[in-house]
Amino acid sequence: MTTPDNWRKSSHSGEGDGNDCVQIANSPTLVAIRDSKDPTYGTLSFPVPTFTTFLQALKSPEPR
Repeated sequence: MTTPDNWRKSSHSGEGDGNDCVQIANSPTLVAIRDSKDPTYGTLSFPVPTFTTFLQALKSPEPR
């Protein structure tokens, strides 16, 4: 499995300690995540539909 090479981090990372964050890269079929403090350590990869479902769940209000 090949991971994308277009890594980026959130604009919410900010300066100083905020520069240590999660980075994300995507391709048409894959979303990959890694730790910016040690990008060579490892990568988590997800199919795009799975990652999309995860993001939708995060954005949904909690059931009451």
